[in-house]
Parts: sequence; C-alpha cells; structure tokens
Amino acid sequence: MSDISPAISWDELSYRALGEDLAEHQRWSTWDTVERLCRGPQPWPQWVVTSSAAIDTDLGVLKTGKEADVFLLERAVPGDPDARCLLAAKRYRSAEHRLFRRDDAYTQGRRVRNSRDARAMATKTNFGRSVEADLWARSEWSGLVRLYEAGVPVPYPVQVDGREILMEFIADSASGPTVAAPRLHQVRPGLAALARLFEQLRDALRTMASLGLVHGDLSPYNTLVADADSAEPRLVIIDVPQLVDLAANPHAVEFLLRDCTNMATWFSAKGYPVDADELLADLLGYAW
Repeated sequence: MSDISPAISWDELSYRALGEDLAEHQRWSTWDTVERLCRGPQPWPQWVVTSSAAIDTDLGVLKTGKEADVFLLERAVPGDPDARCLLAAKRYRSAEHRLFRRDDAYTQGRRVRNSRDARAMATKTNFGRSVEADLWARSEWSGLVRLYEAGVPVPYPVQVDGREILMEFIADSASGPTVAAPRLHQVRPGLAALARLFEQLRDALRTMASLGLVHGDLSPYNTLVADADSAEPRLVIIDVPQLVDLAANPHAVEFLLRDCTNMATWFSAKGYPVDADELLADLLGYAW
C-alpha cells in the first residue's frame, strides 16, 4: 500500500494548546464518548491512548473504497510523547455516497433485531439505507472483535462510533511509522517466506472455520503483510464486514471455496503450489 496523501506533514504537525479551538483536521478524542461495549476487547493494549485529554488528528488518506474510506489518524495527548498512537480510521459512507451495494447473498442468515430497522431496510427508504450503512460498520466491528478474541490475525479493534471504526494501524516497519504495510499482492516473498505466510493463512482460516465463519471476500488485496522484508513476515487479514455464517447462510461454502481459490491461485503463481479444493476440505473439517 502506498504512503498517506501529503495533506499534513508528520514533522510539522503541531497541536493547539488545551482550551483553544482545534484545527480543521482535529477533534477531541472520542474514546470517552462511546459506550463501553463500543471499545475494544480487554485488556486494552498498552499502546491504546484512553486519556480524555487526547486529540485526534487526521494525517491523510490511506485508502479510498466503494463503501468506505480509510484514514491515518493520530490520537495523542499534547506534550506527552508517551501518550500517542497511530490508528486506521475506517469511515463508512452514507447510503447516498456509496458506489455499490453488496450482494444480498452475504446477509442471508443475519438477523436485524430492531423490527423497525428491518422494515425500513426492506422497503429501501432513506432511513433504511442509513440503517444499512450503519449495519455494515457494526458488522465489521463485531467481526473484528470476535476474530481478535479468537486469535485470528486481524488489527486490534479500538472503538466503533457510528460509521467510524478505529483500529490498529499496521505499519511497514521498513518504510516508516506512517507507511501502511503492503498488501499480499504487492510483496515478492521467497519460498521460505511463502511457506510461513501460507501456514499463517491456513491457521487463521481454520480458526475462522471452527467459529463457523467465512471471510467471504478474501483475496491478496485485503490481506496485509507486516515485516514483509524480514525473515518472519506476518499476515494480517482485513476488511471483514461481510463475514458469513457457515451454518445460517446457504451460500457459505460457495464463498469459502472462492476465498480458497483466490488465495491458492496467488500462492501457486508465486511458486508455492496450493490446491484450493484440498484447502476447502481441510477447512470444512474444522467446521464440522
């Protein structure tokens, strides 16, 4: 993934004194304003900044997408160099600004608890489209929390606030703290690294299968590789709003096969043969 857009210089970034108006790209930390259940799993990592004195600063755009944009955000307490962290802020677009609609096949088997919301979504009213946008953010948040707690390599989910999810920023250690780790399709690992990455992928998918979950849109474009140039590259799975329930969704096995095929094709093309059907059979063995 490329570096952030140069809207704000990291070296020149300065904070306003407490009590003064914040800059246009700043806000007070939203940590204290969200409900407790909207914060990440405990124990919170030491790097998470929870101080009410912290300021959130947008540093630029990491990625634009059809349904959401991802920004690099610094949460820091002015004057305290030890109380600062970088986060990825994924902001889902409102219904009228989304560039596509997800296939209804993803949502089969899901339940909307609020009957008014369910009716509005079914009739495609403006309110219903707004509810649908919120639902995707909540779905990704719930998925990240569940996967993180199960040990699946996903970014730590810090908090959710409406359509915004704040999560751990996965940096490229070789390029600097504000450069995102490359996506799998961007790296050129040797055979030893390929073997390690595939083992991590298979372990992650096995854990997901044991939870009865399928990514549903897995590819080399939504997996990151931290420490890509090291002897121990680390695979990180991202973009999980469409998690599919293996038991409740009639298309789940079809989605799982597609995930397996996407990843097997990439590994095989790089010189590490992977059979998609064998991978599928292996994963289904962990599901049932």
